Amino acid sequence: MTERDEERDDRIKMEIIVDAYTPDEQARGWHIHLAETMDFPFDARCIEEQEVSLLEEGETVRVVGKPSAEPSLRQQFVTIQWMDREFGVPLSQLEPVEASDATEQAVSDWHYWLER
Repeated sequence: MTERDEERDDRIKMEIIVDAYTPDEQARGWHIHLAETMDFPFDARCIEEQEVSLLEEGETVRVVGKPSAEPSLRQQFVTIQWMDREFGVPLSQLEPVEASDATEQAVSDWHYWLER
């Protein structure tokens, strides 16, 4: 488990899941926050393989957006360009390599949230 980061916890509570009382509301809060905070497009590296994705660890992809897929507290998706196609993959398997500070922080906050 990731060590507790009070500053990050406060930011998540006050900016992302503020006024969210149910898991569905928290998931929507994350979906909106990520869609509004990440600066698309950006490059990202696959940091872990997942059964729901074709990406292999170490591959670099171009993240081009946030699909309207139903968000959950366990999984948020992003749209990538890969092999001349666009499709959704879990954000949890990606780490920005060429991205704005805001994007890096948003992705890092999401990874932190999942690990806590």
